[in-house]
Amino acid sequence: MSSILTNTSAMVALQTMKGINANLNKTQSDISTGKNVATAKDNAAVWAISKVMESDVEGFKGISDSLAVGSATLTVARQASESVTKLLTDMKGKIVAAQAENVDRGKLQTDVAELTKQIESVVGAAQFNGLNLVDGSRNTVNVLSSLNRSATGVAASNISVTAQNLSTTAGASLTAAAGGTLAGTSGTAPDLTVVNGTAATLSTFAFQGGGGALAANDPGAAPATLTALIAGDSIELSVGSTTGRYVVKEGDTADSLVAGLKNSLTENGLSDSDFTLSLTAGSLSVENNTNQAAAISASATRGTGGLAGLNSLDVSSQAGAASALSAIEGMLQTSIDAAASFGSSQKRIDIQGEFVSQLTDSLKTGIGAMVDTDMEEASARLQALQVQQQLATQALSIANQQPQGLLSLFR
Repeated sequence: MSSILTNTSAMVALQTMKGINANLNKTQSDISTGKNVATAKDNAAVWAISKVMESDVEGFKGISDSLAVGSATLTVARQASESVTKLLTDMKGKIVAAQAENVDRGKLQTDVAELTKQIESVVGAAQFNGLNLVDGSRNTVNVLSSLNRSATGVAASNISVTAQNLSTTAGASLTAAAGGTLAGTSGTAPDLTVVNGTAATLSTFAFQGGGGALAANDPGAAPATLTALIAGDSIELSVGSTTGRYVVKEGDTADSLVAGLKNSLTENGLSDSDFTLSLTAGSLSVENNTNQAAAISASATRGTGGLAGLNSLDVSSQAGAASALSAIEGMLQTSIDAAASFGSSQKRIDIQGEFVSQLTDSLKTGIGAMVDTDMEEASARLQALQVQQQLATQALSIANQQPQGLLSLFR
């Protein structure tokens, strides 16, 4: 049956043309944007996965920067250690020469003293962006190295670099507040005892020194109390089975000192849920949130440089020259070990940097495989759709002319 009110053929042709035009618009969008999945509307699941991976790529860019800075820092420390090794080797030559009897030991001693000053200069200047790994001001340094994603979330991982102490500062024993253990102001035993979850707080440790500078970088400061801390001193705080260690730096305040201890404890595995550490006006409070008693103690030692005996070398006498020859061997080995340690750590960081670079490229490739447009396929599809569009236009034109044939029936 034919009707002038309902043109079924035209309706079918029109729907076909709409579908072709929609596919043509999508293909043109894929070609212009270069992405097959440009929005969540295109494919919600694939789009969501790609966005998570893109965020990881941005994170790995930051990790690459961190590794580059870490490698540069280790380069400075390694080169300083190598320079110290060379200077100590030169010094050893002077000391060996002083073993002979017909030499001017006074001039050789002058050379030894000048080389010592040069070594101290190298150690003091070996810093990158304020971080010195050879002067004893740091124990370990963590370099951000990776971003680990799992079903439970995302976590950052670090490469721990062991610092070396090539300073000439001699060590001395530091006396803590009570027999090597710091007690609270009440003077009671420093045990955190808790009953049925009740928190116990131990605060205001004896090393609290107010808001002023604790470290004046003065090796002559009296080490009788922990308020006489100087740069290079090492403080250890133990909470339960976890120990945190912090090396005092020049210009440290009480707040920065206890903050360093807090960070070291948490990095070493102290649970924030079991123990709560807080800072208040330079005082470190430790709250035990468990049902088990936990011992807490602190101690401190004066930092001893690996080249502490350098200033005492004296080749002006036969006996002094013989003693110096024995001492220089140990110091030379110390500097060699330091350079080797830095070299190993730097190589690991460089390997990790190369891996992160390759991993970033792999992630980008994976993202591209999911969301990028296959341009060859899109080109072929575009030409096919253009032909289909022309045919659909022609079919719609023919369908629209079909009712005209009905006029011949009424002539």
